[in-house]
Amino acid sequence: MGNWKFPSIKVVFFLSSLLQTCMSSVQNRGRLNLGFQGAQMNWIDNDGLILLSNNSVFAFGFNPTQDVTLFQLVVVRNGGSTIIWSANRGNLIHNSDLLIFDRSGNAYLQSGGSTIWSTGTANKGVVAMELLDSGNLVLVGNDSSVIWQSFSHPTDTLMSNQEFTEGMKLVSNPSSNNLSFSLEIKSGDVILSADYQPPQPYWAMGKDNRRIINQDGGYVVSATLEANSWRFYGQNRALLWQFLFSDNRDANATWVAVLGSDGLIIFSRLQSDNTISASSVQIPQDQCSRPAACDPYFVCYSGNKCQCPSTLPSCKLGSVSFCNRSQDSVELVNAGDGLSYFALGFVPPSQKTDLNGCKASCQGNCSCAAMFHDSNSGNCFLFDQIGSLQGSTNGRNYASYIKVLTSAGGGANQGGGGTNKARFVIVIVIVISTVLVIVGLLYAGYRYHQKKNKAFPESPKESSEENFFKNLSGMPVRFSYNDLQAATNNFSVKLGQGGFGSVYQGILPDGTRLAVKKLESIGQGKKEFRAEVSIIGSIHHLHLVRLKGFCAEGSHRLLVYEYMANGSLDRWLFPKNKGEFMLDWETRYSIALGTAKGLAYLHEDCDVKIVHCDIKPENVLLDDHFLAKVSDFGLAKLMTREQSHVFTTLRGTRGYLAPEWITNYAISEKSDVYSYGMVLLEIIGGRKNYDPSQSSEKSHFPTYAFKMMEDGNLKDIIDTSLKIDEDDERVSTAIKVALWCIQDEMSLRPSMTKVVQMLEGICPVPPPPSSQLGSRLYAGFLKSISDGGTGTGTSSGPSDCNSDAYLSAIRLSGPR
Repeated sequence: MGNWKFPSIKVVFFLSSLLQTCMSSVQNRGRLNLGFQGAQMNWIDNDGLILLSNNSVFAFGFNPTQDVTLFQLVVVRNGGSTIIWSANRGNLIHNSDLLIFDRSGNAYLQSGGSTIWSTGTANKGVVAMELLDSGNLVLVGNDSSVIWQSFSHPTDTLMSNQEFTEGMKLVSNPSSNNLSFSLEIKSGDVILSADYQPPQPYWAMGKDNRRIINQDGGYVVSATLEANSWRFYGQNRALLWQFLFSDNRDANATWVAVLGSDGLIIFSRLQSDNTISASSVQIPQDQCSRPAACDPYFVCYSGNKCQCPSTLPSCKLGSVSFCNRSQDSVELVNAGDGLSYFALGFVPPSQKTDLNGCKASCQGNCSCAAMFHDSNSGNCFLFDQIGSLQGSTNGRNYASYIKVLTSAGGGANQGGGGTNKARFVIVIVIVISTVLVIVGLLYAGYRYHQKKNKAFPESPKESSEENFFKNLSGMPVRFSYNDLQAATNNFSVKLGQGGFGSVYQGILPDGTRLAVKKLESIGQGKKEFRAEVSIIGSIHHLHLVRLKGFCAEGSHRLLVYEYMANGSLDRWLFPKNKGEFMLDWETRYSIALGTAKGLAYLHEDCDVKIVHCDIKPENVLLDDHFLAKVSDFGLAKLMTREQSHVFTTLRGTRGYLAPEWITNYAISEKSDVYSYGMVLLEIIGGRKNYDPSQSSEKSHFPTYAFKMMEDGNLKDIIDTSLKIDEDDERVSTAIKVALWCIQDEMSLRPSMTKVVQMLEGICPVPPPPSSQLGSRLYAGFLKSISDGGTGTGTSSGPSDCNSDAYLSAIRLSGPR
């Protein structure tokens, strides 16, 4: 018996392994349960496809790329090659890398021990993964509610009946020039842009004369492919526009819109025989009105013919940097008459000036690669990067100039013989001599620095800070001080002044614009510097300003942010000159909602709860499309998920502090809610919450707002300069939300998630309690900061409106 025992174990092990392999290759239909995991090699006999939709039209699984050893996790047309959605388009995997759908409800891709993609749905009630007949991959809960769906995270393709909303983005595969294109809903319109830095729009549905207008004056918030048209909706699903892309009106037809690497949107019908029938209608209509119609600097003429301007020495200019070069080595060359550029109808002019002023601006800006000037309007446009030019068809008289490097013989105007050769030899000798001198100086500096370091060892404080940054996970880019000094032109353009230092404008060699915050009092600001690097450096969200890097070198402490072209909110709410541009109601409401989403993400969607502690208009920044982003995390407080309140030292800005700060009670995320309520009131009223120049009744705005709300006089709360539709319910909603947020009693204030739901119209807003809050706050405002009192409340807060199903898809889009 002993001779047979060991072989039998081997046989059983072999059979069980074989059975497991065979079972793993059986395709699932419609549904995948928790606890699943597998790699592409397990489904090689099913073309890598794991899950089929119930109608067998779509499949989910691994799809090979041009390099057959690398794979994407995709939703694909079953039996065809049309990819509907991809999880890891920019981060390909091997055939042994695992897809895991674990018991907590999280689905993720693991490669080499690292997670490269995840749905982020752990412990959110997910019970199964389903592939719907529409091609939508969803994670569902017990009640079949959708907790996550691929339709909310599109790649480069939109499907029939897939809702495309504000905050989503369609991004093409890169072109041969490594240029991508993106489609977004921005400022109430649907925009196609080339992903230069900054992006350059080249098409907008609002300017396409093929659209059918169903309702004027609307603000697009979503778009859907329905039957043979692309439909664009405003608030409350009001149909604003239609775009017909086919004469086939079959309501059951399945269409896809694909943003290609050439910058065109192509509409195609998926046929039952797995073939594709493309429509002749495409976006944009004019082939030459897209960035990649020709190579950069070439001119596109009718019929998609490309030609290099005869005035240029060559169109193969490449990505040349004009910075750190002498003015004599750079020249602006006239590209010729009758030319235009695709972005001119979409971007605001850099300035208004005459032709010479425009040329001087481009020459004086080393990032400028090309300029266009309209002699009729005086508009001057400067671009850091450009695509192909257009042979002008609209009759506009643009002067077009391209920046080139001059050669030793005179730049773009080639000529001369022996003289040029002699000059060339002289230049070579000078260059070599200069390089040798620079190398020598660098070596001497390096030796001096080494000796200095040996003579003065690193202090314990500096060493501890180095350890802090080295141990920081997900640390942003670390710049040297010299890099930032060069980027800011020795800190010459000051954008503003903060509590711990000044902010300067900067430009990297690749043309990326930056805002550089220079801490000027290191002793006071070191803690805040560490807080900002560790907190904002590890989180990314549409409505949180992005920390691109930092500098901690010697006594220098600098923070590098993305550049926000329109500055801070206070600049637009409280302009110094009354005649300046004022924000309209749509923009103000969008800013209020965006700020609320950013705070909701900090409070509820990060690994730790982050209380900002200093919400005010100065810390709400606006990009070039007036998209709101919360900034300045230097005073932020971290709380664990188990903590509901925490004691901390007084921080923040007077006028926006919640009562618990003043009375030394424990604070929580509800303290941010109070500050947000004050900011929301200022957005609505267009005035500061305390203005001594007003009458005694109106000087303290919250008190006055409560009184006007009780009297039913909402018009007296709103900024008198605003033109608002009397039927716009958002006005009443915003005022009530603001008054809920500034309740004295912390428990009465809604969470920021609830605020988002109420502002989006998902959740009803009951009238706030009639209270004496205003008078108490007013008294506290006039007293010293240590004399404030606590507040009370008598009414219950806004109705719960509860579950995660109500949360905005946009707010949940930020990675953890």
